[in-house]
Amino acid sequence: MKILSISATNIQHSQKNSMSLLLCNKIAEFLNCKEIQCEVIDLRDYTLHPCIGCGKCFSSKRCSADSDFNKIYNKITRSDGIFFISPHYAPIPAKLSMVLEKMEQITFLHWWKDNTYKSELYGLPAGIISHGGGSDWALKSYKAMVNDTIANALDTIQCKVVPYDEEWNTGISIPVQRVMEDSDIFPIQEYDWPMIDQKIKDYIEFFLRKI
Repeated sequence: MKILSISATNIQHSQKNSMSLLLCNKIAEFLNCKEIQCEVIDLRDYTLHPCIGCGKCFSSKRCSADSDFNKIYNKITRSDGIFFISPHYAPIPAKLSMVLEKMEQITFLHWWKDNTYKSELYGLPAGIISHGGGSDWALKSYKAMVNDTIANALDTIQCKVVPYDEEWNTGISIPVQRVMEDSDIFPIQEYDWPMIDQKIKDYIEFFLRKI
């Protein structure tokens, strides 16, 4: 079994301390304890381009102008499940949007010609974890803007989004515990890692039941 975990952040200055990347590494750590291989993909390592609707992917099912997207997409098609870890931007990071829109285009063009078409990612279990700079009060807005946005795209791509519970039917969201200010222009965010660890472990258990 092989799982992918995609860190969607665009922010360069955070480097290895990116919350998205830290959460991806947590997922990999927990899955490795179950002897399940998990590869982490950091979208900052890829140069991606937006879909221009040229239609060339209809014949190849790959983008003719974006080799980095094709590398990511090939990894996704060979996986048994995927996690998307995304911060709240406006509403989601640009590179993640590029990945989703190209996967949507590849699927939609074939479905439009044949409504019985099943994509290469048909039924692929997909987990979604969002996070932002707000505490518990902000989580429902993150769900609406990040989780639900990603889930809508994955529905078109024919993936199967894994719910956390009835209310959180498009994954989970992570709050900050405290936000501090120092001389830097960026805020310093502290997290309740024991709570996060437990929530991710619970979500992984739900996820693995879908595989």
